[in-house]
Amino acid sequence: MNADVVIVGAGPAGIFTALEMLKKGSKQKIVMVEKGQSVEKRHCPKDKTGHCMNCKPYCHITTGFSGAGAFSDGKLSLSCEVGGDLPTLIGENLAQETINYADQIYLDFGADDHIEGLGNDTERKEIRKHAIQAGLKLVDCPIRHLGTEKAQSLYLAIEKYLLEQGVEILFGYECSNILLENDLCRGVSISDGKIEQEIYAKHTVVATGRRGADWLEKLCAEHNIAHAPGTVDIGVRVEVRNEVMEMVNRVLYESKLIGYPRPFKNKVRTFCQNPGGFVSQENYDKNLAVVNGHSYKDLKTDNTNLAILCSHNFSVPFNQPIAYAQKVGELTNMLGDGHILVQRFGDILDGKRTWQKELAQSNIRPTLPDAVAGDITAAMPYRSMVNIIGFIQAMDHVVPGFASTETLLYSPELKFYSNRVKMDSDFNTSLRGLHCLGDSSGWTRGLMMASVMGTLMGRKIAEEG
Repeated sequence: MNADVVIVGAGPAGIFTALEMLKKGSKQKIVMVEKGQSVEKRHCPKDKTGHCMNCKPYCHITTGFSGAGAFSDGKLSLSCEVGGDLPTLIGENLAQETINYADQIYLDFGADDHIEGLGNDTERKEIRKHAIQAGLKLVDCPIRHLGTEKAQSLYLAIEKYLLEQGVEILFGYECSNILLENDLCRGVSISDGKIEQEIYAKHTVVATGRRGADWLEKLCAEHNIAHAPGTVDIGVRVEVRNEVMEMVNRVLYESKLIGYPRPFKNKVRTFCQNPGGFVSQENYDKNLAVVNGHSYKDLKTDNTNLAILCSHNFSVPFNQPIAYAQKVGELTNMLGDGHILVQRFGDILDGKRTWQKELAQSNIRPTLPDAVAGDITAAMPYRSMVNIIGFIQAMDHVVPGFASTETLLYSPELKFYSNRVKMDSDFNTSLRGLHCLGDSSGWTRGLMMASVMGTLMGRKIAEEG
């Protein structure tokens, strides 16, 4: 098969590459290759069974059109201060301008026009004052919340639009390798498990998301694509009663706080806050179960959950940060017999495991019912755990009650952003014709920045065509 552009991965980065090419009037042939299914065919059986079924050959929450975006809480961060290191590559002004541009596209396809985290200046200053006193930095970031159920309908509308405009989307196909001719990338080899075929294209765009970070890391090593080991985030999903987070939820909606707790001073941050949300499970390759959080527009719980992530940067001789994080996850899964582990914060401080009967005695009822009570400290690296404990105690000065005995910690929460692919500001890699976008590239974190990267890629390709 021949095409002008082949896009591997139908997440936000790949989607917005195609969208921008169409908006610029490009007539080039676009082929998208997606391992999972279309939005309308993505269904998590847990809605009916009540527990994770460990779907094969992939998890429907993380894989398929729009990637994890359609089944996440659907938050669009509208500040270039949030979402990875892309501004250092392209400049802050261009990053912010493109955020505003991509945001309008989301609005055009049905996103809620309400923006969370604006106004309430007096209360915001009070929160910031307490954060400063606790040694934390509060990052101002307006949020457009799609909501898990609304995100699915929005991305379905985008999917239908791309198909109507002639974009060919090959669902159920996995990219096995890239096609090389010296230092020129000529396309990709793909397979549906039965038939393998080759797609030749002038531009090959790899945008496989966090789900495909490990695959891209191996691809870079195999073909000597210039890259450097990047960061992995190891952490927990914290769940508290809404009453504890009431002011922060109302004023900020999502509290983006950053700290560097002693003694190790690793970067620790909050991520993906879900007021009235649900703790959820996602499954990666090799049956790796990781925890995440969702927030619906209409369906609410009595709890708020958010991630606390500790960033790890490795140096020589170690160059396998993704594998390291996976091993932490596998060990935690082993302790939970394949399930997510949950533990009360007070029990961690007391040096004891949590028992299931103790969860029933608390004000907080877990929103992930199949999580197993246990001891996450038996699997969490010491450095990560000490950083997380210190950060939670600092958070208690900003949000009194956050570090209470009954606060729940779920593990493992892992973010695979590793393998920073070396590129220029036009996203050209060391192989001509190959471009790497989104979270798998190591440059972005989250829906909006991945969308920004795709927008700029699509614009560049359209200009050349």
